[in-house]
Amino acid sequence: MGPAPAGAKHRAAAGDPEVMELALEDTRQEGKKEYSKKCTLVGSPMESLLQPVKLSQAELYKEPTNEELNRLRETESLFHSSLLRLQVEELLKEVRLSEKKKERIDAFLREVNQRVLKVPSTPKTQLTDQTWLPAGVRVPLHQVPYTVKGSFCFLPPAQVTVVGSYLLGTCVRPDINVDMAVTMPKELLQDKDGLNQRYFRKRALYLAQLAHHLGQDPFFGSVRFSYTNGCHLKPSLLLRPHGKDERLVTVRLHPCPPPDFFRLCRLLPSKNNVRSAWYRGQSPPGDGSPEPPTPHYNTWVLQDMALESHVQLLSTVLGSALGLKDGVALLKVWLRQRELDKGLGGFSGFLVSMLVAFLVSTRKIHTTMSGYQVLRSVLVIQFLNIRQKTTTDLTVNGISLCLSSDPSLPALADFHQAFSVVFLDSSGCLNLCADVTASTYHQVQHEARLSMALLDSRADDGFQFLLMTPKPVIRAFDHVLHLHPLSRLQAACHRLKLWPELQDLGGDYVSAALGSLTTLLEQGLGSRLHLLAHSRPPVLEWDISQDPPKHRDSGTLTLGLLLRPEGLTSVLELGPEANQPEAADFRQFWGFRSELRRFQDGAIREAVVWEAASMAQKRLIPHQVVTHLLALHADIPDTCVHYVGGLLDALIQSPKETSSTGEEALAAAVRCYDDLSRLLWGLEGLPLTVSAVQGAHPVLRYTEVFPPTPVWPAYSFYDHLREQASLLPRPDKPCPAYVEPMTVVCHLEGSGQWPQDAEAIRRVRAAFQLRLAELLTQQHGLQCRATAMHTDVLKDGFVFRIRVAYQREPQILREMRSPEGMISLRDTPASLRLERDTRQLPLLTSALHGLQQQHPAFSGVARLAKRWVRAQLLGEGLTDESLDLVVAALFLHPEPFTPPSSPQVGFLRFLLLISTFDWKNNPLIVNLNNELTVEEEVEIRSGFLAARRQLPVMVILTPQDRKNSVWTQDGPSPQILQQLVVLAAEALPVLEKQLMDPRGPGDIRVSMALL
Repeated sequence: MGPAPAGAKHRAAAGDPEVMELALEDTRQEGKKEYSKKCTLVGSPMESLLQPVKLSQAELYKEPTNEELNRLRETESLFHSSLLRLQVEELLKEVRLSEKKKERIDAFLREVNQRVLKVPSTPKTQLTDQTWLPAGVRVPLHQVPYTVKGSFCFLPPAQVTVVGSYLLGTCVRPDINVDMAVTMPKELLQDKDGLNQRYFRKRALYLAQLAHHLGQDPFFGSVRFSYTNGCHLKPSLLLRPHGKDERLVTVRLHPCPPPDFFRLCRLLPSKNNVRSAWYRGQSPPGDGSPEPPTPHYNTWVLQDMALESHVQLLSTVLGSALGLKDGVALLKVWLRQRELDKGLGGFSGFLVSMLVAFLVSTRKIHTTMSGYQVLRSVLVIQFLNIRQKTTTDLTVNGISLCLSSDPSLPALADFHQAFSVVFLDSSGCLNLCADVTASTYHQVQHEARLSMALLDSRADDGFQFLLMTPKPVIRAFDHVLHLHPLSRLQAACHRLKLWPELQDLGGDYVSAALGSLTTLLEQGLGSRLHLLAHSRPPVLEWDISQDPPKHRDSGTLTLGLLLRPEGLTSVLELGPEANQPEAADFRQFWGFRSELRRFQDGAIREAVVWEAASMAQKRLIPHQVVTHLLALHADIPDTCVHYVGGLLDALIQSPKETSSTGEEALAAAVRCYDDLSRLLWGLEGLPLTVSAVQGAHPVLRYTEVFPPTPVWPAYSFYDHLREQASLLPRPDKPCPAYVEPMTVVCHLEGSGQWPQDAEAIRRVRAAFQLRLAELLTQQHGLQCRATAMHTDVLKDGFVFRIRVAYQREPQILREMRSPEGMISLRDTPASLRLERDTRQLPLLTSALHGLQQQHPAFSGVARLAKRWVRAQLLGEGLTDESLDLVVAALFLHPEPFTPPSSPQVGFLRFLLLISTFDWKNNPLIVNLNNELTVEEEVEIRSGFLAARRQLPVMVILTPQDRKNSVWTQDGPSPQILQQLVVLAAEALPVLEKQLMDPRGPGDIRVSMALL
């Protein structure tokens, strides 16, 4: 469940003038950076409520102008609501550069251009002779192996041109980066510089000379090195202005060869340009086997050659089409919020720009489309394969911008053999997605699927969830694992025999091992896994006087697992029959874990059985799978795998059962309740038959933090009072254990014999309670204790408190008789309380019980939420039912996420929802059993706005409670809710930081104040 938009996100029909004014006010507020901090619940709950604007009769029915009519037509054809158009336009204003800043940036770029062209040349030396470098500058490249042929001398660039999104007008704030291509003169390069990293060595030395001279210029406030998109063979030089404009812009200098300097035929994906004898120090084998191809190495050379041609292509396509530029900007924001554009292997903004160009060239989108339509088209057509006769999954069938029919060009199939994702540029030789992994592309497809479902729902909060809600890995995936230290991946490359990949990637063992590891884990997790994603933190920039960071210093490799709840808890991996040829592969894959087993149908199969007794242990079976496979196939010990999936389980474990989080105890209580229900249904001798038996206790909806344990009295500790059929504790024995009773509501059938007086009904119910106890004792031998209000029943160590209910009693309590004898209906505290306890609470318990059957993680999330709230000493103001409903919203309305499959991620989203939802101006609608239609939800929100001043500060509505927010009538107070919001906002980043720490989270209890 993502955060709600600031302001009134839920509105009535878009044509209503009052609603339009509210929407305008909302979008104005979204642009303020500090608005979320100011939107707290200080003072009266009615403060800062959005109020309808009062319009005069003339203003209300004034004829629209031609401009307004044209705008309405555009909105109807290009957007699905006026509110969405206002939100998109406001967002684009926020991410675009202002004209004043553009002028300052242009002035800085002109100065950079002049200074770069004035850098003096150096004498020619061998590449290995680097004594000419000044002492304060290091070469920004790992020169391994160091020996390489060739000579180098620095010459002023042939030209310096601006490339990238700034020139196209598609760059987005807050971080403005301007790319400048520094074309090295032809005299500097040789024809065979494409071999054995010679070109990259010269490129790095060229940057070092630029860094030395520009670093001495007082015009620049910062001169540092960084990697281009995380590629360690392609460093770039970062320049920032001096003084107050230091954060205005970052200029990235990219040395590149002259266009068409290297022959394309030598840089095809099937060619080798890194010789094994040079890189590995081994003589080539004498059997005549060919050198392994180096497709990534070749691609990185081609990328530098194509910088200007790509900008020209995008400039031609985007041109003056403002809608296309807006669409690219929206797609960049969409990628950034999902952390899909980071580092090597990310899906960058450049790639989506090229995808837009491809869709324009194939006439899938038109230049007259709005930015919103471009966003939808790219998500639908390119990522979801909709409206296509053939699949456009780039991992299966690549696409190409090349229109040439030259037979000498390689086919798409050749690129698929070398790369996971294929998207060719207009030359037909460069794969734009060469660095994108299959896992990243599948994650983009997954996010596109979620986004389109959100947009198609036409929800008023769709914009907020789509473009304004961050989705970090720890919050988006059920389980997360960190591989640390990264140096262990060197051993993995050796074990997996990835020498060709290391040769191709210049020794980057993290990138070399990543594809094999993800494939290995996907195969092992099988039906448990819905999606596996990886995240590599971008390599930070470094000072020009320092050596470049090594691969092991690039942080932690993080893998996110999105799990399928239906297959998550299975303890059995079923393999082929023993006589099948696949059995050998199964044994080889699982190693010593595989064993032959005979099953009930008589089949003898290979199988793997995981050790897991409790539900908490079964949820962590992926941990066993991951550690076993990584140790078996990649030589990565479990000490290097920091698995984050059940670290919060300790908070809901009882002191005696440290291996279980209580699901088994809750299930035992529910089974006992089911048995009692059957006994009540089958009772003989009651004057009226039982019409319904319903639970009304947190245990019966699986949300009690610490479930009751069955208790059988030790009779030696008691004196038996036969006259009263009771047990009296002896003073010299331990105090009896307390067993909390579980409320059960027993409805009796309607009859004309029921009295019509409230007091008489209470007396009849008391008689039924006594009779119920007698029959349960006589017919089933249960120990019972009856009172006028309830009957306590001891069954299998559990105590159930049965309350007899008559369906018309709340209505009779509402009847008010006037002195004239007229009867009117009016809610009274007694009638409301009785209806809540006998009708609404059982219905809620039943609905949440069903939700638990659909989403097994619901119980753990609800119990963690209650545990945390009570640890903050806020349990008095928040009822169990209100917290259960907030957690239920995470599963019923998970946008922009998927429903949680683990208590850990569910609890993080609970904190997110509490801290970001606009409780003042919006009701939290929990659509239990999907009973509410879209129209009914709109009606509920309209009613909420009209009656806001009479409603509690925290409003939670359900299909059975559409107006009054029954479960929050008595609390929380504005002060308690404010404190809850503040604590949740503070706890969320602290907890996420701990869980993302590969060195271990420490003591979760201390950090969450659960002492």
